[in-house]
Amino acid sequence: MTSKITSPTREGIYALLENVKDPEVPVISVRELGVLRDVAVVDGNVFVTITPTYTGCPAMDVMREDIEKELQNAGITRFKVTQVLAPAWTTDWITEEGKAKLLAYGIAPPQKTADIRALKGEAPIVPCPQCGSKDTAMISLFGSTACKALWKCNACLEPFDQFKCL
Repeated sequence: MTSKITSPTREGIYALLENVKDPEVPVISVRELGVLRDVAVVDGNVFVTITPTYTGCPAMDVMREDIEKELQNAGITRFKVTQVLAPAWTTDWITEEGKAKLLAYGIAPPQKTADIRALKGEAPIVPCPQCGSKDTAMISLFGSTACKALWKCNACLEPFDQFKCL
């Protein structure tokens, strides 16, 4: 149960919104995913800014609604949640804690934004989140969601999603 907040602070709202998880990957919060861009508190009014992982992400409506519910459950009635497209979200915004949670959940986190192998026409190396092998192959550019690719480990034979570098 969420405790009531009588005097909201920026830090308090950030802490509160740790309870809001990505509906597609429920082990990672919207802050850890980098979707939560900013929180401001002005004269008791709370302003939350979120950015989608990609334009048209179907999870954004659920995330916004979950943020609103979390604020309401904390007794906050004066708030506005705004979605912005610029600057565009990038996997660089996923926190290290978030990447570790993705890995533990069985999703290969993005390694880095730029991979020189792509410029050379070579396949990226994506370690298997199950066994750690680098002997993996992409099955499909699209996995369980558009922001993930589907891979297979040739060592343990397990399929897995990889959060694409954006």
